[in-house]
Amino acid sequence: MRSRVTLPGRIVAVLVAACAALVAAAIPAAARPREVPTALRACTPGDYPPYSIRDDAGGYRGVDVDLAQGFAALLGRPIEFVPVTWATLKTDFAERNCDLAVGGISDLPSRRAFADFSVTYGTDGKAPVTHRANGAAYSTIAEINRPDVRVIANRGGTNEEFARKNFPAAQLTLWPDNLTIFGELEQGRADVFVTDSVEGRYRVRQHPDLQVLHPESPFDSFGKVLLVRKDDSVLAAMVDAYLATQLATGAVDRLFDRWIGPNASAR
Repeated sequence: MRSRVTLPGRIVAVLVAACAALVAAAIPAAARPREVPTALRACTPGDYPPYSIRDDAGGYRGVDVDLAQGFAALLGRPIEFVPVTWATLKTDFAERNCDLAVGGISDLPSRRAFADFSVTYGTDGKAPVTHRANGAAYSTIAEINRPDVRVIANRGGTNEEFARKNFPAAQLTLWPDNLTIFGELEQGRADVFVTDSVEGRYRVRQHPDLQVLHPESPFDSFGKVLLVRKDDSVLAAMVDAYLATQLATGAVDRLFDRWIGPNASAR
C-alpha cells in the first residue's frame, strides 16, 4: 500500500507562499559572513527501508532521508542524522536535541506528547510477511492468532504494539532490530512478521524466498509523518510547506517508485 496524499490547490498555494517567506527570512541569518550554519539534526532509527536505512559506510538512505536532505538544502543548512531506536525515540528526541525525526514514522497520538507532526505525506498499513512455502496460510488476523503460530516483531515500535494487540494467543518473539528479522523468517525460525506493507514490498526484493501478503489491502491504515521539534511553529510551518510542494510536484511519488515501484532502482 502506498497511497498518494493530495492537498487542495488553495492549501498548497498558501503553504508554498508561507515556505518562501519563512525561508527568505531564515536564510540571511544563517548565511552571514564567517558564520557557519548550524546543522539540522534528524533523529532516525535507520532500520526501516524504504523510509530510512543505514548503509555499510555509516550513512543513511531512503525516502525520508531524501526528504530531510532536501529540506536542509532549502534552508541552506547541513544535516546530521542522529541514530536512535524505536524503543527510545520518545526520550532521545528531546535529549539529543533533534529538530526532526524521520524513518517511516506513523501518526500515533502517543507521539504527540513529545513532538509535533508534519502534514501526512503518505499512508501505509500492516501486512503479513511470511515464507513463500507457507502460501496464503497467514493472510488473516484469525489465522495468525493461534497458539501454534510463531509471530516475530521488532521491539519498541508499532509492529510490537500491533502484534501484542492482535495476536495474544500466538507465540510472540520480540526481536532487537529490524535489520535481521527477515532472516529469521527465511531460516524458518519464525512463521510470520506483520509490518508496514511498504517495507514488506521492499524487503521481499532482497529476500526472494519471502512474500508479503495482500500489501494493497493491509489490516489497517495510518498516515506517515515527520516529527518536528515541539512548539517550534516556524520550523513546523516550513516543514509543512516543503512537504506540500514535494507532494504537489509528484516528488514524493517518484521517491517511492524508485524504491518499491515495478522498476525500482534503489537498493
